[in-house]
Amino acid sequence: MKKILFSLLMCAPLVANSSPLNEMSDPEARKKQVAVQSTIPDLRPAEKDRLFRSEAVERQIEALKSKLTAINPKLFWMFQNCFPNTLDTTVHYSNADGDDDTFVYTGDIHAMWLRDSGAQVWPYLRYVKEDEPLRHLIRGVIKRQFACILIDPYANAFNMGPTGGEWQSDETEMKKELHERKYEIDSLCYPLRLAYEYWLQTGDESIFDEKWLKVMRAILDTFREQQNWNGIKTSYHFRRETRAYHDTRSNSGYGHPGKACGLIASAFRPSDDSTIFPYLIPSNFFAVDVLRKAATILRKVNKETVLASECEQMASQVSKAIQEYAIVKHPKYGDIYAFEVDGYGSALLMDDSNAPSLLCMPYLCGVDINDPIYQNTRKFCWSEDNPYFFRGEAGEGIGGPHCGLDKPWPMSLVMKALTTEDRAEQEWCLQEILKTDGGTGFMHESFNKDDATKFTRSWFAWANTLLGELIVNMYAE
Repeated sequence: MKKILFSLLMCAPLVANSSPLNEMSDPEARKKQVAVQSTIPDLRPAEKDRLFRSEAVERQIEALKSKLTAINPKLFWMFQNCFPNTLDTTVHYSNADGDDDTFVYTGDIHAMWLRDSGAQVWPYLRYVKEDEPLRHLIRGVIKRQFACILIDPYANAFNMGPTGGEWQSDETEMKKELHERKYEIDSLCYPLRLAYEYWLQTGDESIFDEKWLKVMRAILDTFREQQNWNGIKTSYHFRRETRAYHDTRSNSGYGHPGKACGLIASAFRPSDDSTIFPYLIPSNFFAVDVLRKAATILRKVNKETVLASECEQMASQVSKAIQEYAIVKHPKYGDIYAFEVDGYGSALLMDDSNAPSLLCMPYLCGVDINDPIYQNTRKFCWSEDNPYFFRGEAGEGIGGPHCGLDKPWPMSLVMKALTTEDRAEQEWCLQEILKTDGGTGFMHESFNKDDATKFTRSWFAWANTLLGELIVNMYAE
């Protein structure tokens, strides 16, 4: 019986008067949907098995229950499953050493990515003023991220302790604390983004101590080396024995050369795939935004005017270089931002699904949503002129080399919704997302464009929580 009811919910129509998610025009059909919803099993872990409970998040779920169920029962079902997924299944909080410490699994990989952990807890920041345990949890994430950066600013993912792991044989400067050592600009940006917003929401300055100052110096030193002003080959190199070309680097692990131009090189993308050209433009936009935020903290909290000025100077250098090197005249879309460049005049025109991406820059990188070059770029990204845009019978979206051809990422649909002010477009994105869960009630890393039951990663907490953020943005405010 459960299987039959589950199938009914999966096939429930999304007929609407004015938009795909509005209340159905047929009252009887809507009653059937509501009846089906009441019998669908809760896919969250049993309460005793949940890793953390936030009363504020639970209140938010309950507050949206009737509204979302009336719109479409599957919308609430997925929201209930996905929004608390990070808290239910991935956070490991402790204050055993007298301070907050939170280690965050990325999901089915039991390691902590600086990027993913910062993104996973981001949607909960809106509740910290009303939920003190949640505030301590997020404070613990920030403290752990700072500690990780001081272990190695070139690493992207960390173990809970010095346990080693499957990538210890990589040809780079591995340590037992590192799960993986793929240098990515965004891995250093996400902790700054989280710390800044946490400070705005709470006023808590205690995280900006001497360790924070060491973190900022380490980030600036890393970015300076990767700007390559002195023309000396970077100390960072990476090679892996693999059949996947995007999982290693060319030129003895140093990658494609980049001409010093003010941009910051990134060996890998947010997807953990190697860059083709070294200057990854969305990540450079991200660096500009967080360096300016860090400068604000350094001035107002630490009174460190020299260090703040260094952040601002680098942000200005990178911003100027973006305008000079990253804008390309496309024959169809006009001026657009390239995905990657090398400073010599070469540019890669594509977009990848993982964030930061070109598509998500207004959401993540401080880019004006009405910037005409961004709007041109956005049209290019969501089109078959982008080599990693896929459209099929099951759905459409942007993918990337990480999962391969014909596999859009649901995350790209969320980012499309988060970067538009058009309500109809947002609701269309939600409708597409509801079609691409493969009947599981959760988000995935990617799905086959013609068959959403063929997907990668059944437990991908970032994507789950990101969907919850979108739904709260659309319906709770």
